[in-house]
Amino acid sequence: MKKVEAIIRKSKFREVKEALHDIEVNFFSYWDVTGVGNEKVGKVYRGITYSTSDIQRRYLSIIVSDSFLDRTVEAILKSASTDNVGDGKIFISDIKEAYRIRTGEKGNQSLN
Repeated sequence: MKKVEAIIRKSKFREVKEALHDIEVNFFSYWDVTGVGNEKVGKVYRGITYSTSDIQRRYLSIIVSDSFLDRTVEAILKSASTDNVGDGKIFISDIKEAYRIRTGEKGNQSLN
């Protein structure tokens, strides 16, 4: 099992969620987060300069079986990209074990 952590633009969340549902990844957690990125110049809107060093993003945490890893990453890459700086990052880590609390199922069976 793998843990996929993705930090994406808030404006792309709906598209990413739909792309994940399309490949049958139907459960994940997410949070609104603030981070610091590479962009150093502020944005000007109607004469007011806004800091872009503190960036509002959405953080997704998704646990998938090894067989779903590649399609999960591809779905996020395709749906979250704007081809601009600040599109986000994806991190992958190993999960040793998972349990479904209600039934006691473990491993990949706990993910379905």
